[in-house]
Amino acid sequence: MAKQQLEVLNALDVAKTQLYHFTAIIIAGMGFFTDAYDLFCISLVTKLLGRIYYYEAGSSSPGTLPPNVAAAVNGVAFCGTLSGQLFFGWLGDKMGRKKVYGMTLMIMVICSLASGLSLGHTSKSVMATLCFFRFWLGFGIGGDYPLSATIMSEYANKRTRGSFIAAVFAMQGFGILTGGIVTLIVSAAFKKRYDALPYSLDPAGSTVPEADFVWRLILMFGSIPAAMTYYSRMKMPETARYTALVAKNAKQAAQDMSKVLQVEIQSEPEKVDSIAMQERGQFGILSKEFARRHGLHLVGTTTTWFFLDIAFYSQNLFQKDIFSAVGWIPKAATMNALEEVFKISRAQTLIAFCGTVPGYWFTVALIDVIGRFAIQMMGFFFMTAFLLGLAIPYHHWTTPGNHIGFVVMYAFTFFFANFGPNSTTFIVPAEIFPARLRSTCHGISAAAGKAGAIVGSFGFLYAAQSKDKTKTDRGYPAGIGVRNSLFVLCVCTFLGLLCTLLVPESKGKSLEEMSGENEEEEMQESVRAVGNGRALVGGIVEA
Repeated sequence: MAKQQLEVLNALDVAKTQLYHFTAIIIAGMGFFTDAYDLFCISLVTKLLGRIYYYEAGSSSPGTLPPNVAAAVNGVAFCGTLSGQLFFGWLGDKMGRKKVYGMTLMIMVICSLASGLSLGHTSKSVMATLCFFRFWLGFGIGGDYPLSATIMSEYANKRTRGSFIAAVFAMQGFGILTGGIVTLIVSAAFKKRYDALPYSLDPAGSTVPEADFVWRLILMFGSIPAAMTYYSRMKMPETARYTALVAKNAKQAAQDMSKVLQVEIQSEPEKVDSIAMQERGQFGILSKEFARRHGLHLVGTTTTWFFLDIAFYSQNLFQKDIFSAVGWIPKAATMNALEEVFKISRAQTLIAFCGTVPGYWFTVALIDVIGRFAIQMMGFFFMTAFLLGLAIPYHHWTTPGNHIGFVVMYAFTFFFANFGPNSTTFIVPAEIFPARLRSTCHGISAAAGKAGAIVGSFGFLYAAQSKDKTKTDRGYPAGIGVRNSLFVLCVCTFLGLLCTLLVPESKGKSLEEMSGENEEEEMQESVRAVGNGRALVGGIVEA
């Protein structure tokens, strides 16, 4: 607080970058690595699942997942993620960040393995168990969002806090990239060992029985990085801001941070008691006072994340369909099942390497230089511009010889998503709300984003279908086409740009300054000073 700021919080705010910062980034970041791998690897194998479990003898095209199954397989993890963000965000403020942190990781490990072991003798039973376990996988992933962001923001110093939180989130890019690389390696190995003729020449034989192991291995790989970091998460001390400001245990906060910072820190129990007295009856998240102080901020963080994720997840999950539409991936009937998986993963790996990963690290390098607000506005603006550049001359991009230009433009939309709102929407909610509500508010903001992802993943699946019913995927109604779908995404990114005006800049400020917790004390001190002055005047008059 302004005049009563605890020494332990001051020490964290002004601490030089040390080994423990990088340790925290790696521990929290590996969770996000796993999150991204698990969420996006499913898009690499959905066409393979269709070939294996929905093959129809005599059909001119390979089997595809029926619309309702495809929507469930692609979107059910997001439903779980939304639930997990709300639940674990709230729990993180009630029980502490550390206690809940291990739960989310263990759920992710178990459900990653279980997804690959989906059981059953029929296509329905396999898809049902896959969706069941991916829902709970998403539930664990959801908890990682508010907890990782809050822990990193509360560990960091105020000068480089944005870069540290961005670095945690940047591991998402490596997770997406690794998903593509693992799929490339597994599909190439199986293709070399179990090669087959294309579907057009041998419909039944183009999908070898061993292909069933491919998607299972790819999904199960996600459990490895999560399991590797479980012990480290359990060894992390609780954040000082939670221990001191929420749990009111100044002695423990000082002991924990003395070890971490390797300096002697006074516990100052008197100040904690004083702060606790001032905070009695403080506003909750459903109060009018919260609405007055932080209502517009929460509206800003939720709406920007919602509109971003409609566009971001639509593009990520359905890259394979977009690349097929523009002819960068050959027609399905001209390939066998393993060859199709290989070419889809190659295309998505290239996009991740050229556009996704660099965008994240540009944010890490520049966020504490140019600020969150500027990066978010710039990102939404250029996403809108590049999506228009894809949509307006879409027929030009689909003609032979122009596919590379389309891929370059498409990669730029990912670059400016990640050097832009995909990073900042994660960072800002961890900085601008009070400590006792920080994890909850971040969970609400992230859940709004996942609501956008659900809209994007379910909606784009249908919307991107051809307007000509004879050219749609089997079982789908006519849609509005890829071109018009890109226009819809343009509208979403433009609305995100407008909603960014509601989000404050937090560069270079302490968490207490941004959350208004300093203001609370200063107002209380002013009220006490006025009261004391009146009492003094009254005493003089009486005398």
